[in-house]
Amino acid sequence: MHRILLIDDDAQLGPPLAVYFKRFELELVHALRPSEGLARLAAEGFDAAILDVMLPEMDGFELCRTIRKQGDLPIVMLTARGEVMDRVVGLELGADDYLPKPFEPRELVARLQTVLRRQRASGQGGAGALQALEFEGLSIDAARRSVQRHGDTVELTSTEFDLLHLLAREPGKVFSRDDILNQLRGHEAELYTRAVDIVVSRLRKKLEPLDCIKTMRNAGYSLALRRAAP
Repeated sequence: MHRILLIDDDAQLGPPLAVYFKRFELELVHALRPSEGLARLAAEGFDAAILDVMLPEMDGFELCRTIRKQGDLPIVMLTARGEVMDRVVGLELGADDYLPKPFEPRELVARLQTVLRRQRASGQGGAGALQALEFEGLSIDAARRSVQRHGDTVELTSTEFDLLHLLAREPGKVFSRDDILNQLRGHEAELYTRAVDIVVSRLRKKLEPLDCIKTMRNAGYSLALRRAAP
């Protein structure tokens, strides 16, 4: 059973949500304050986190940034009224997905199942999916979900890694934004193409000085690196 940490100061939200989650073999643990949530993350094992934007002590964006510094735990953010800027900021900070309040519990479960499925997808794709991909200046190890640039490890979020791995499996192929969203999300949802641009921008900064992701005008993105010589 996957363990999910909810950090939300609404004390009435956790108990009924926990009961609902059990139907999908998800164990929900509710923390009311960021300090409590961070302490539990440090002491216990969790497979994903759900963060509200409006929190005491620190807002959800700062909390997301803090968690992201510690690793690539999948993060879904709950944004007030579906504010576009909340989505943009959350995704820029490394959140894997967002859901506007008020939300349907079934949709939240679907979002969580998607990010969890992405997290373990490389381990279920057979030998081809786990094969290390070597390019000039860039190495992608799908089995360990690790990336090295000129020999130095690059810390990527789950979404950043999945996008890079998607492009790297077929270098030179142009993927449209909708193609990318459909493959990374794995379920029908509102297409938010700006999210792809945000993740690509983050990837480019982290992979500098390599210039490996090319924008094809009105078409999409592709990986533009040569394979490393055998």
